[in-house]
Formats: sequence, C-alpha cells, structure tokens
Amino acid sequence: MSRKPASSAGLMRWVWTGYLHRHLGLLGVALMFMLLEGSMVGAVSYMMQPMFDEIFVKGNTGSLGWVSLAFLIIFTLRGLAGGGQKVLLARISQETAAHLRMDILNRTIRQDPSFHQTHPPGFLIQRIQSDVSAVNQVWQVIITGAGRDAVSLVVLMAVAINVDWAWTAVMMGGLPLLLLPIAVAQRYVRKKAAQARDLGATLATRLDEIFHGIVPVKLNNLEEYQAGRFNTHMNGFVRSEVRVIFGAASLTAMIDFMAGLGFMGVLLYGGSEIIQGEKSVGQFMSFFTAIGLAFDPMRRLASVSGTWQVAAAALERIKELMDAPITLTSPENPVAAPTGLPDIRLDNVTLKYGDSTVLNNLSLTAEPGKTVALVGASGAGKSTIFNLLTRLVDPQEGRVSVGGVAVADMDLGELRNLYSVVTQEALLFDETLRENILLGRTDVSDATLKKVLDAAHVSDFLPKLADGLDTQVGPRGSALSGGQRQRVVIARALLRDTPILLLDEATSALDAQSEKVVQEALDRLSGGRTTLVIAHRLSTIRSADLIVVMERGEVVDQGTHDELLARGGIYADLYRLQFQDGKTLVDPEGVAAQIRDDPAEARPRSHWLRRLTTRMFGI
Repeated sequence: MSRKPASSAGLMRWVWTGYLHRHLGLLGVALMFMLLEGSMVGAVSYMMQPMFDEIFVKGNTGSLGWVSLAFLIIFTLRGLAGGGQKVLLARISQETAAHLRMDILNRTIRQDPSFHQTHPPGFLIQRIQSDVSAVNQVWQVIITGAGRDAVSLVVLMAVAINVDWAWTAVMMGGLPLLLLPIAVAQRYVRKKAAQARDLGATLATRLDEIFHGIVPVKLNNLEEYQAGRFNTHMNGFVRSEVRVIFGAASLTAMIDFMAGLGFMGVLLYGGSEIIQGEKSVGQFMSFFTAIGLAFDPMRRLASVSGTWQVAAAALERIKELMDAPITLTSPENPVAAPTGLPDIRLDNVTLKYGDSTVLNNLSLTAEPGKTVALVGASGAGKSTIFNLLTRLVDPQEGRVSVGGVAVADMDLGELRNLYSVVTQEALLFDETLRENILLGRTDVSDATLKKVLDAAHVSDFLPKLADGLDTQVGPRGSALSGGQRQRVVIARALLRDTPILLLDEATSALDAQSEKVVQEALDRLSGGRTTLVIAHRLSTIRSADLIVVMERGEVVDQGTHDELLARGGIYADLYRLQFQDGKTLVDPEGVAAQIRDDPAEARPRSHWLRRLTTRMFGI
C-alpha cells in the first residue's frame, strides 16, 4: 500500500520544533544580515536613475562624488552582510545536522532486534549519513533563499513599481500562468527524490553486505556477480537522480521563459514612452536593473523550491525512522535488580513470531551458581531463551525471572548488567585490543587488567602482536584468529564480573587446539556464576549440573549427563552419534558398543542415524 507523503508544512514544523528553535538567537542575527544584504541589491537598482540622469545625461559633476560614495557603501555593506550570514547559517546547519544524526543513532540503537531485521545496516547508514547530508546541504540554500532572496525580490519589485507600475504589471503578467506547471514539477521532483533516497539505501545495503562478506565472495568467485547486481541498482539510482535534476531544472527554465516574455512586453510597451520623452533613460535603466536583478532571486527561489522537495523526501524518511516506536523499554517504576548469585526461571513461557511458535509453554530453572546446558537441534529455541533473559524479546505468555524478579519489571540497563555473554561470533570493534576489552572503562587498574588477560589466555598471544594491547584488531576483529577473538571476548566478560554467564556455542567454530585453550578460560569464567550454556559439542558440557534437551520449543528431557545416557532418548542418541569411531561407538568413560556386522541389522541402524541427524540438525 502506498504511503501518503508528509506535508511540507508538517516537515518544516517538525524540523523547527525539534532542532532549529535551539538556534533562535543566531537565526535572528542571520536574518538581520539577510535583510541588509537583500536591501543593498535594491539600493543598487535605485541608484541607477541618479547615475544616468544626473551624471551621464545632465553632466552634473557635483553629483559624481556622492553617487560614487553611495555605491561603495552599498557594496561594502552587502559584502559584510553576505559573509556574516553565510558563517552563521553554516554553523546552524552543521550543528542541526549533528544533532539530527545523534538523535537518529540514539533512537535506532535502542530498537529491538526485530526492527534491525527489517532495517539493515546499509539502510540505517544511508539515513544517518546521506539523508542527513542531503538535508544539511540544502538547508543553507533554503534559509538563504527564503531570507536574502525573498528580501531582495521585495525590494527590487518596490523599486520597479516606484518607476512605473504599468511596466511592472506587463513584466509579471505571465507569472500566474506558471503556478500550475510549477506545482506539477514540484510533485514530480519530490516523487523522484524519494525513489532516489530508497535506491541509495539499497546501494548502501549492498555495499555493506559485499564488504562484510568479502571472503565468501572471493571463495565462490562472486566478484562479477556481486558487481553486476550492484551495477543494476546503481543504474536505477542514476536514472532517479537525473530525473530529480531534470525536474528541478524545469522550474528555473519556466522562470526564464516568463522573463523573456516580460522583457519583450516591456520593450514594446515602454520603448515608445522613452522615445517620446515621457520617461527618462535613467528611469528605464533603474527599472531594467531592478527587474534584471529580480529574476536572479526568482530563479534561485524556484530552484530552492525543487531543492526543498529533495530535502523533504529525505526528511520524510528520517521522520518515519524517528517515529518508529521502541517496543522494549524499561518500566516506569522499575524493581531493583537482584543482588548476590541469582537463579533463573522460565515459567510456562510461550513465544511466537507471527504464526510460528518458537517456545511452547516452556518451563526451565537454573539454580544459583549452577551450570545448565541447553542442547537440541537448530531452531529448537535455545538462543531464544537467551534473548528472553536479556529482554531482546518479550514472550506472549508466561514469566521470565532472575533472582525472583521478573525481567520485564527491571530497568533494562540494570537487567543487562547482570549478564556476561560469549557467543561464537566473538564480535570485536575496529579499535585497539585494549579498547575492545575495556569498552570505555577507566576504572580498571593495570593489575586487574593483567589478571584478566592471564585468566582468558590473552597473555599467551599478546607478545606476538607488534603493539601489544594497542594493536588495532581490524574490522570485526579480522586481524586476529578465531581463537584469539574468543579469548578477547572472554577477557571482556571476566572484566564485567557479572553474576550470570551466557555461553552460546562459544567454541563451535574453533580448531581442537584453540578449543582446549578457550574451554579452559571458559571454565575459569563460569566459576562462581549461574551459567547457561548452548552447545552442540556435547564433550564441553558433560560436567554441567543440569542438561536440558529441547525440541521444537519444548523441554523434552533434562538431567545430568549420566542420567540422560542411562535413560536413552534424544541426548543418548546424539551423544553416541557424536562419538562414533568407525564401527565402534565410544564414550569418554571407555564404554564401547559394537555395531553388528550383519547387513540386515546395519540397514535399520543406517536409517536410524539418518533419521536422528535430520531430527537434530535439520540435514
């Protein structure tokens, strides 16, 4: 369904009340400079009459001095006023753009994950950078045009009417005929500018995906494919931009056409009066100069009209982004977060995304200081539990609590300060290694930092880095290996020193050697904390106090490692499958079971393995 564009008046009001009113004083001073500069343009045209009639026609040398001095004063004041208002407007424009960018970032960064699933990074970057830049670039033009050029136009038209109102009427007679074409052109410009803004966001998204996925692009020989797709979007963007320029140019072309008709009419009508001596040459030159100068601000104002439509298209999308509601917020009267070592409880929790049920009446308890492992197939709902605990999403039914306090009743900041999270992605920022661990903290002593680095095994590879802790880790930590990135994230978690630890496939992407080192660091990290672990490698969770087996959003079994093996079922099947070695199924306790060699017996076994693999991993 098409979206109704916001009105220009509404967008102007939003910008004024939200941003420009903060600079009311500077705008007032700039307006005075605009009035002065615009008035000086009229003064130039006014002085044409005494210059021609008194000096050039009558030869009055006594008037030469004061007329020359008048021109010097006029142009000096015009230069000072023009420079002053440009500086002030530049400051207002840049500060307004900075405030707008910060407000967009503060708004979007607080949105829930579902918002960011429908608004990719490239889209948001386009809004914060390009759309705000588009508004910023035209804002000075709009204010200047609406101020200086409007004043200039009024003063110049006053001079022209003072010379001869009939000439002025003839000159402007064609203006009403342009009102409808100008309105049509404005709507066309805004429509095409909106398309260009959307295509610009698509381009930014494509670039973000290409550069973040540069390694898969190269490994799959996708350079030409990706470049071709980008070129298709780029061609559409270029067409839209050219159409915007065409629409804006048509506005000034209409003004020029009207000017030509007007000058022709004045020459035919007024030329005979000058020949007959009813009007002086000085009067005609004053009128001609006033009208000639008036068409410049007219053309600029027409251009500003088109430029405003471009800005309005960008502002409309910015406002739409700013008006998007933030669904996950802190309660008005939050309950204090629990102290000490808390437990974790999910009671009859149901969560749906549209028509898809992710968790179905799920109940789960993690006792204080214990380690609970979650296992199950992809899509079973394990990561969703982490999202519920940290309030990245809220359930439709049931209660999620930490230390007896519902997570929905806590302040979001206090709630998330209860957790340290280590995931398989090991997200690092393009900063130094030190900054990636400290994350802005300034209260960490060197001794504390060293202790954390040692415990996380960061000290093992630190001497190999040229600049030590001041080494730049690159985009997303690309200058470090996977195991090194994981250790940095663990050091970050150790430094947070929170009562709850969430581990999401923290070692699944590592080689055996790196996994051993990282697992040792994780064991240190989990000591004395309530820990939830998501793991597909069951060897890493054998010592968990409780293992919860999930399938299709439900808890289907739970117990210790030995209890689950003894009971059989999904966990026992998965455990034996992971430790298959040739025909021998070996578990770490040294218990072995020999698969029968009889082919008739082997076929059901093969079928059973395929069925289990499909059930657990979806393959």
